[in-house]
Amino acid sequence: MASKADFQTQLKDLYKINKNISEPLTRDECEALLLLLAENPSAMKIVEAFANKNSSLGKNNMVLGGQRSRAERRFETLQSEYDALEISIVDLESSTNVLNQRKLQLEADRQALSTEIDQIATQNKALSEKVGKLNVLTDELTDANDQLKKENKALKNLVDAIRLRLAKDVKQLLNYDDSEIRKALVKVFKSTLG
Repeated sequence: MASKADFQTQLKDLYKINKNISEPLTRDECEALLLLLAENPSAMKIVEAFANKNSSLGKNNMVLGGQRSRAERRFETLQSEYDALEISIVDLESSTNVLNQRKLQLEADRQALSTEIDQIATQNKALSEKVGKLNVLTDELTDANDQLKKENKALKNLVDAIRLRLAKDVKQLLNYDDSEIRKALVKVFKSTLG
């Protein structure tokens, strides 16, 4: 009997569904998801789209996070240099012109980095909104899947009731004497049982 980890591995290998996404699912839910994806190409396509988008968003977040960290470190470094130069200006009035030029350059760099940080924050917000939309779509897909399960169960119950009714009717007809009718009914009855 396959374990939850085995099913998660299959989901990752076959459909690119990361284990951290399938972790909240039970073993049976993982198995049911595998069956659903194997039997339903539409569900498989949307899951692949979600998996690809999730991977893409993860890579973008990682790149933007790295850029932001580098920008913040650079900003802190430049801010420290700027502060040191402010003190040096007071102490070294003889080199005022050179230090003022460096101060202006650092201010421009700080402003540029501040703008870059604002842009990265805006991009992060947009990515967060996309993740929220993907979560809503995932919830809708889960609801649709639950509804399909309910409808399939109701359909099975209806088919079982029809078969039971047919069996009772055929059994009642078999009590008659005509052997030809009996043979034909037996043949029809057997074909309906699958």
